[in-house]
Amino acid sequence: MISLDDAVIARFESHGCKFEILVDPDKAALIRSGSAIDIEDSVAALHVFENASQAERASDENLLKVFSTTNFNEIAEKIIRKGDIHLTADQRRQMIADKRKQIVAFIARHAENPQTSLPHPPQRIENALDEARVAVDPFKPVDEQVKEAMKAIRPLLPIRFAELRLAVKIPADYAARAYGDIAAVATIERDEWQKDGSWICVVTIPAGIQNDFYGLLNKICKGDADVKILKNN
Repeated sequence: MISLDDAVIARFESHGCKFEILVDPDKAALIRSGSAIDIEDSVAALHVFENASQAERASDENLLKVFSTTNFNEIAEKIIRKGDIHLTADQRRQMIADKRKQIVAFIARHAENPQTSLPHPPQRIENALDEARVAVDPFKPVDEQVKEAMKAIRPLLPIRFAELRLAVKIPADYAARAYGDIAAVATIERDEWQKDGSWICVVTIPAGIQNDFYGLLNKICKGDADVKILKNN
C-alpha cells in the first residue's frame, strides 16, 4: 500500500450512494490506461468509505446494492476506472504534461510528412497541438488521445501514420551484434544469413524513426550497412 501523504480521493456515485477510496494518482492513471497494476499497491487503505476524510466506511448493504459484491479489489478497480480522481492543481498539471509528452512522442515516432516522407520533429508536433488547442486528459489512454490529436492537427500540418519497409544488408563483421539491435527497434519480416557471414533482412519500422534507424545502422556497422527502401505490398 501507499502512504496516506501520497494519496488522493477517488469518488464514485450511484443509486444515491457515494463511495470513496484513497489512491495513488499516478497508479490510478496507469490502471485507467489498461496497465496491470495491483490494486493493493495503488491504495492507502483497504476500505471503501462513504466519506474518506472522516473515515466513515460504506455499508455492506450499499456496496452490495451498487457493486453486487463486498470484495474490495473489485470495487476499488471500478471506482478507479469509472469514478472521479481528485487531484491537486500541481498533480493535474504534472500528469497532463507527462501525458502530453507521451502523445507527442507517439506521433513523432509513427507519423511522417506525406509531402516529403520524412518525420516531423517533436517540437513541430507540439506547436501544432498548441495551435489546435488540443486538451489532454491525464487519465485517458494515449492511443485514444493520439487519434483525437491527429484529427485536430491535420488541418495545420501535413501528417499521416506510415511504416517503412527496408531491405538491409549487414557485413559479416557486424552481423551478430546487428541482429539483436535491429530486432529491438524493427519488425523483421524475413532474414537470411549469407555464405560469407553477412546478414540480409527485410524489416518494417515506424516512419518517424527512419533517421534514428539509419543512425543505429551507421553506429553498428561504421557506415558499411546497405539499406534500400522497399515499396509496401
